[in-house]
Amino acid sequence: MAATTNSVINSTGEPMSHLINGDKEPAKRQNEAELQLAIQSFRLLIADLCQQFNMGHPGGAMGMAAIGVALWKYTMIYHPHQPEWFNRDRFILSNGHACLFQYCNLYLTGYKAMTWEQLTSYHSDRADSLCPGHPEIEIEGIEMTTGPLGQGIANAVGLAMAGKNLAATYNQPGYDVVSNHIYCMVGDACLQEGVGCEAFSYGGHLKLNNLTVIYDNNQVTCDGTVDMVNTEDVNAKMRACGWEVIDVMDGRSDVASIVAALSMSRSPGRTKPLFINVRTVIGVDSSVAGMAIAHGAPLGKDNVVQMKTAYGWDPETQFHIPEKVKTFYADIPSRGEKHVEEWNELLKAYSKAHPDLAAEFKRRMNGELDSSWKDLVPPKFPAEPLPTRKSNSLVINPIVEKINTFMVGTADLTPSVNLDYKNKVAFNPPDLRTTCGSDGDYTGRYIHFGIREHVMAAIANGLAAYAPGTILPITSSFFMFYLYAAPAVRMGALQHLHIIHVATHDSIGAGEDGPTHQPIELAALYRAMPNVLYIRPGDTEEVAGAWQVAIEAQDKSSIISVSRHTIPQTGVTNRDKVANGAYVTKEVENADVTLVATGAELSFALNVSQHLEEKSGIKARCVSFPCQRLFDAQPREYRRSVLKRGEGVPAVVIEPYAATGWERYTDAGLNLRTFGHSLPGKYIYQHFGYTTEKMSEKVVKFLNGWKSREFVYGEFVDLM
Repeated sequence: MAATTNSVINSTGEPMSHLINGDKEPAKRQNEAELQLAIQSFRLLIADLCQQFNMGHPGGAMGMAAIGVALWKYTMIYHPHQPEWFNRDRFILSNGHACLFQYCNLYLTGYKAMTWEQLTSYHSDRADSLCPGHPEIEIEGIEMTTGPLGQGIANAVGLAMAGKNLAATYNQPGYDVVSNHIYCMVGDACLQEGVGCEAFSYGGHLKLNNLTVIYDNNQVTCDGTVDMVNTEDVNAKMRACGWEVIDVMDGRSDVASIVAALSMSRSPGRTKPLFINVRTVIGVDSSVAGMAIAHGAPLGKDNVVQMKTAYGWDPETQFHIPEKVKTFYADIPSRGEKHVEEWNELLKAYSKAHPDLAAEFKRRMNGELDSSWKDLVPPKFPAEPLPTRKSNSLVINPIVEKINTFMVGTADLTPSVNLDYKNKVAFNPPDLRTTCGSDGDYTGRYIHFGIREHVMAAIANGLAAYAPGTILPITSSFFMFYLYAAPAVRMGALQHLHIIHVATHDSIGAGEDGPTHQPIELAALYRAMPNVLYIRPGDTEEVAGAWQVAIEAQDKSSIISVSRHTIPQTGVTNRDKVANGAYVTKEVENADVTLVATGAELSFALNVSQHLEEKSGIKARCVSFPCQRLFDAQPREYRRSVLKRGEGVPAVVIEPYAATGWERYTDAGLNLRTFGHSLPGKYIYQHFGYTTEKMSEKVVKFLNGWKSREFVYGEFVDLM
């Protein structure tokens, strides 16, 4: 089998056949007819799977058939019978709608969970199908859930960063115990999404030469051809971002040229990530080849029959995989077994040569967090008022400094988030020399993401997914900018990834930065988001509790929401009770009202309670409510004992956010129904009526209405 002379072209525009011709040999030795039979079988299988229930995305997956052969048969190092093997190459399908590309390759290469019955359940009514509409992390052989375009390439950057950090930390001369490679497939849409552009920029900056991106360049999206919306020079853009670029001109069937390009992934002299631009045809060999309609709809029964006839197949036979194709893939499990055995022998020798380092490496491979972290949390804190963003540094920085499971990052806000632990080393290419002197290397665990909030959270997903518990990522920014990051935070929660996000400047107390930076409505989003613990601690003691919860929440993502401005140490909080979601901070007998507060406004409830008793004789109990989701998980009896609404005691919440969600726990609220305002922090609470006197007046008015039945149970009352 011979490729065309100029089928593979390097970053300088020169044909590469003379440079890497030898790397084509594995595919060249394969009988050409067998290769084409495998490709045809793959395409027709996808066509039949979409036709079966008259739904699905056939076009992209069909066009990538030859790439699949090149990757799974000739390039990637993996073991289908041990899908969790630590040093495996990892593949991410960023253009997740082409999921059949991945499912079919998993089946053909021998992943045990992907049975024939499972493969043919694609878009069926089976709730236990392993072939959902986009790849999902729970499935053997699927590294990460993808679907929202651009997320996958950002995840791949995170996976590559994890590999670089682990290799730099644990590899020793002659013992490369971490040597895997990250492969990511992208489509035209991933190159257009903002998060994709952020990922390409940052991945190039980091010189992640353990990352290869394969561009399925079919020049078609849902609306039509790409040139309707994008006419940029993709290769020039990628080179400008710091990537090495290789062109494959025939991605339809030239497996040897694709293999030759992929062989450059592990080229020892390469210092940049690799971008392989493969020209493909969506819906190839069908009557809708090259058309947008091939993207997201079955080809049609007659069209599939025509394809089979053109290939010389029986047009009436469906879901047929010839024996020659099965034989073509049959050696992959045994080859994978050899990879694992060789690595296990290497690990055994490494353990003898470097026992202490190996012990730590194995602990991290197993996802075991050093239990000494709890001893690093101070038992007591200073009594003086403090912004809770600074409280963070008292709690987590000593832990991060000592325990290298943690990787901390910020979107250009190191002075604001206060997570720059002692003796930190930046994660950066070791040859980078910055003007400001903030150099680093790949052992670094402090990540300067730049002004890239979205990709920061998406990269964190990749760091966490590399292996469960091996790396615990912490991101940080202003809370308002987690609106930029929200799609990636959601994807992390969807995958049950253990990630901690630190959101500072979380209230109107951000002050003079104004309404653009005051997140009135954002807490409602994250409180509603499944599998996210949105925790709003009210002082340093509760900050300690928030970190305890977040670190131990191994199957959840957490957001620790903290203040820019100074707040008092209340003296009534309890770090261990944060895990309950809410707890009583002041109890009184025969209470008239329960005052609920959270975060930076926790002290407001205590002040109002005292004022009500002194001025009006009203007995007000107080509740700290740092996390709604944790509270919802408590037994009913506990929840009733905290709120006492079932005993006829009305509850009023104090929080200058949108009230959405509080109606489940309280009867009235001192909340905001407008955006914020640009005023210094010491004035802004007064501007919106959050003084002890005015809040007390509102509560008294509400209680009068409650007693007169103007307000009744079940009707949430806005008091501001």
